[in-house]
Amino acid sequence: MTHYVFPPPAIASVPIVGRAERFPVHRIYCVGRNYAEHAKEMGFTGREPPFFFLKPADAVLAVPAGDTGALPYPSLTANLHHEVELVVALGRGGSNIRAADALQHVFGYAVGLDMTRRDLQNEMKKQGRPWSIGKAFEHSAPIAPITPAPQVGDLAQAAIWLQVNGTERQRSQIAQMIWNVAETIEHLSAAWTLQPGDLIYTGTPEGVGAVLRGDVIECGVDGLTPLRVQVV
Repeated sequence: MTHYVFPPPAIASVPIVGRAERFPVHRIYCVGRNYAEHAKEMGFTGREPPFFFLKPADAVLAVPAGDTGALPYPSLTANLHHEVELVVALGRGGSNIRAADALQHVFGYAVGLDMTRRDLQNEMKKQGRPWSIGKAFEHSAPIAPITPAPQVGDLAQAAIWLQVNGTERQRSQIAQMIWNVAETIEHLSAAWTLQPGDLIYTGTPEGVGAVLRGDVIECGVDGLTPLRVQVV
């Protein structure tokens, strides 16, 4: 029996639609600027090669279906931004996975938020420093329950949207992603050996903006369980 100097932390996990088991999270990969219009609002244009950043597994804030999650407003920022994203949950790992085979590795899909301390991120960009402080803080990856892939229809034409206090801020289609799910997995698996339990936040469309304490964020992707959180 292995003994530890203190009790190890609980495994971060996400509910699964229609199942009692939970999805254990290994790593969280995020795709940057994967919608052309969002790239433009961030000051970039064109179809650049995909790039990635990571959040720790325990950044997950798993919200059960029908609940409103409590999202703590993080420290050190005065400009907390919402970014709604399609999340891909991997059930099989591997390296150098071909795009043609990539969807065989997908366990399911969910709606997620990549919460961002935009002022800190922008300051790190100006200084040419890593911007983990802007992205990888506690509770920065809210997520709705995962729908197993066989239960999901054609996501390519699905709408992705976000409202704050009932006012729509983001709306696009998954088809507008610069790099689709299969291509993203191919690129990721060339750089990392992917594992079961990995989550991929696939990027956000245009319309990102700030939220304040008390704001209610509701977001969704057609065909998936929507996500609702309140900033506290």
